[in-house]
Amino acid sequence: MRIVIAGGHGQIALRLERLLAARGDEVAGIIRRPEQGDDLREAGAEPVVLDLESASVEEVAEKLRGADAAVFAAGAGPGSDAARKDTVDKGAAVLFADAAVKAGVRRHVVVSSMGADPAHQGDGIFDVYLRAKGAADAYVQGLNALDSTILRPGALTNDAGTGLVRLEARTGRGSVPRDDVAAVLAELVDSVATAGLILELVSGSTPVSVAVKSVAGN
Repeated sequence: MRIVIAGGHGQIALRLERLLAARGDEVAGIIRRPEQGDDLREAGAEPVVLDLESASVEEVAEKLRGADAAVFAAGAGPGSDAARKDTVDKGAAVLFADAAVKAGVRRHVVVSSMGADPAHQGDGIFDVYLRAKGAADAYVQGLNALDSTILRPGALTNDAGTGLVRLEARTGRGSVPRDDVAAVLAELVDSVATAGLILELVSGSTPVSVAVKSVAGN
């Protein structure tokens, strides 16, 4: 498979790139800064330099053409202001989804956030973030030309992955290592049967592959 990942230099994305490359997939990661390219190449991915805050739908679609799946793992990141929550966490996610449609890439996986909701209340920066992610998720869900799965991890940690998770429509609050988020994403990319689902993810007691097969069968 050829898989294109938006936000290719992110912590989860780099882990995902390593996993996909190790199993033999062809992986490309979209990055904003050329100097990030060496990290992607080290992970086994092809760096593609493109700024999703300023690119057109056609420019992004050009990078997606020929791919079997697209993964949106970009984010404005901690410390970013409310404006960038709108341009990246919402705007870039919408742009990437529209570009996938234009490029004919049906399989689409989104890294969202637990609690994402376009109607989320509050004036804090994290509240803005949850509204932005929720609005993007709702937009993606409305695109019938995509087979989309939305993954909403709990609080992210850099602990070593255990390979044991809880993956359900509603898990309740919890944390999860980035290693395990990447492992779940690698399984979801292949699992078109999860299209249309919004899944929450925290650490648990079920092996990743079993957890994904379980939700796919529901």
